Amino acid sequence: MKSVQLVKYKGKNWQYLSPKQELEQPLVLVFGNRYMLEDPGIYQEIKQLFPGGHIVFASSCAEISTREVHQESITITAISFQKSTFVIKTSNVLHTDLDSFKTGKDLIEQLPHEGLKYAFVVSDGSFINGSQLTKGMSASTEDNLVITGGLCGDDARFEKTLAGYNENPKEGELVAIGFYGDSLEISFSIHGGWTPFGPERVVTKSKDNTLYELDGQPALDLYKKYLGDKAKDLPGAALLYPLNVKSSNEKQSIVRSILNIDEEQNAVVLAGDIKENSKVQLMMTNVDNIANASECAAKQALEHRKNKPELAILVSCIGRKLVLDQRVEEEIDEVIEVIGKDAVISGFYSYGEIAPFNDEMACQLHNQTMTVTLISE
Repeated sequence: MKSVQLVKYKGKNWQYLSPKQELEQPLVLVFGNRYMLEDPGIYQEIKQLFPGGHIVFASSCAEISTREVHQESITITAISFQKSTFVIKTSNVLHTDLDSFKTGKDLIEQLPHEGLKYAFVVSDGSFINGSQLTKGMSASTEDNLVITGGLCGDDARFEKTLAGYNENPKEGELVAIGFYGDSLEISFSIHGGWTPFGPERVVTKSKDNTLYELDGQPALDLYKKYLGDKAKDLPGAALLYPLNVKSSNEKQSIVRSILNIDEEQNAVVLAGDIKENSKVQLMMTNVDNIANASECAAKQALEHRKNKPELAILVSCIGRKLVLDQRVEEEIDEVIEVIGKDAVISGFYSYGEIAPFNDEMACQLHNQTMTVTLISE
């Protein structure tokens, strides 16, 4: 496996983060600031850098490279595989009448299934229902394929997200990269580091990813009461206080971020579905807990591997970035310390992380987690 990494800041030229070298038909992962990805010449600009490259775009809340966390920038990680192959397919949730389950199912079904070892997915983060998306993707392979990835981001603006493959990135788009190869080894793990606090309440009214009532009271009113003075900063302030959701038909509880509020309906809009009769609690964390959780994710992803990882794809949540603030690189440093400095590090801060629970196969939408995927060939 050979790789090249570059970064570009607004108004600056491309800067190589690793030695420049020629790559044959590489996979080119482009994670970047949404405003910069809206440049109408962005695809052609990157195509000139990698003429034979398969270029995948995803807007993000910050970008992760082998060196550091980059903000207000675009990072490129171009990878040339020696023993493995990959196939890339796209779908668009705006073309399926916002049917997220169908979008996810159709996306993975496009990938040739023979020899398929793993899929990495970047998804629209504005229109998609992440819970239905992951259910659809898992259904397409009967829970028999490891799928990780993330929902594209737009910093803390929540205005629009972009993704694309071999064209300028656009709204509503999803991209799946299917990996093939007998010697390919994939491992993954997720950890959060958030702690529930306060009373546990029952979801008495919800539909899909909109939460209307807790214990028979308007959900937004209750949430504002807890936030106090911070309520004026909603929906951004909600990223610091996600919900721990326990559903009777799920083995493990799920963390759900609040992405928006509906003043008219007195409701909160979550990143994924929330079922009636689920039990929820507010959650909080601190810098040390987040950094420790990232270390745990890296250790668990490394635990049962036969070979050293050559590529690590990290997808972390914007809520974690807001908590870490000026210390955002600490959780990345924890991962690098565990997996070693030989592996190429690529990734982004997202609106939701896609991965199975540890020791499971069916992919799920997570919030407020660090997802580590390790690849070697």
